[in-house]
Amino acid sequence: MNDFPRIDDNLSAMQRYKGYDRIMGNISWLLIALVALDIKLMPTDGSSMAFLAIFCVLLFFYNLNARYGMLSKRFSPFKIFVDLMVFLAFIVAVCWYTGKMTSPFLSLIYLILMSTALTQGRRVTYFMAGLAITSYVMLASVDFLETNYYLTHILEVFPFMLIAHLGAMLAGESESARQEVERLSLTDEVTGLNNMRNFLLLSDIQEKLAKRYVRPYSICMIDADNLKKVNDKHGHLAGTLLIQKVAQMISTNIRSCDICARYGGDEFVIMFNETGKHDVVGAVERIVNGMSSTPFDFDGVTIRTTLSAGLAGYPEDGEDVRTVMANADQAMYISKRSGKNRLTVYSDEMQGEEIDKREEIPR
Repeated sequence: MNDFPRIDDNLSAMQRYKGYDRIMGNISWLLIALVALDIKLMPTDGSSMAFLAIFCVLLFFYNLNARYGMLSKRFSPFKIFVDLMVFLAFIVAVCWYTGKMTSPFLSLIYLILMSTALTQGRRVTYFMAGLAITSYVMLASVDFLETNYYLTHILEVFPFMLIAHLGAMLAGESESARQEVERLSLTDEVTGLNNMRNFLLLSDIQEKLAKRYVRPYSICMIDADNLKKVNDKHGHLAGTLLIQKVAQMISTNIRSCDICARYGGDEFVIMFNETGKHDVVGAVERIVNGMSSTPFDFDGVTIRTTLSAGLAGYPEDGEDVRTVMANADQAMYISKRSGKNRLTVYSDEMQGEEIDKREEIPR
């Protein structure tokens, strides 16, 4: 219906990868600490100790740059992928100098696979599993031994494949569940439009852009005129269908860059971005006229409804979204008092005019 929830999705993704980035940093320090502890406690020849120390220093400086240097503010799947590649290379190099197949660090490859499954897509996880298996084979094939040795280690490769596959499947299910939870938290369950929490978040972004670049925006408040009559006569399921039909009519007559939400009950709010109020009169009138001329069926009964709308704009009708909304709401109630099924554009003459909303039919 509109493109702006993608802005919120991008913000959510950035926060998520920011968290992943913090975890990758912790893993880096953990790997360095483990290798340093191994150097301290385990007997190691001088050349191997030198190489291990060099690997730790390289990972140390990489982590400093990734977490606190030039790359510290860049949070993305690609950065996490680079981190994982560095960790895998570090672990394989350390294993090479600490016993190869008998290295106490060999099992850390499983950590890399699980981290990949949780932070990357399925394809990247399988790719990383291929690299892990290749590394494992390289470590195993250094010494030429009998056939049973190789058969044994070939069988040990299967856990890598199994972990990668199960991890990718679980990560996919977890991501789907997360996306569904986000969708439910940001949309109205009856209409599928934005809920007011998401509307206020998105409109706040547009308000800041409008003030920074001196751009107009308009806000329209729309109310269904006879929801209570429909509920009393045909039941609440018919009223729910009426609300859904209004939402559909609004969605088909606004642009993808506009923001629409269910304000509550049978009331809706639309934010027309970068457009003055007089430029969107035609769009709002299409919504009002379209609803009055488009009856719908419920259990074999034809139901008609009309809409009352109010329109106000920034900057002439308010300095912020909430003020413009309040003035659009006042204009909407003038539409209802003036006979309903119409649009009223807010003007300075309406300022201070008393609108008794209690006179309206309770909804």
